[in-house]
Amino acid sequence: MGRRSIMSNQLKEEIAKELGFYDTVQKEGWGGIKSRDAGNMVKRAIEMAQADMVGKGRS
Repeated sequence: MGRRSIMSNQLKEEIAKELGFYDTVQKEGWGGIKSRDAGNMVKRAIEMAQADMVGKGRS
């Protein structure tokens, strides 16, 4: 069984652009990014998800 990505490729690309390492992804693929960049990408995705949940939770 392959690992399924929780984040869509579109979301990952959007975050990579925002954090400034999308050029590396284009040249070397996702395996070419630094561990710190990967960690920051996950942290940013969590922040986005939390903000989305807060937004949906308020009526």
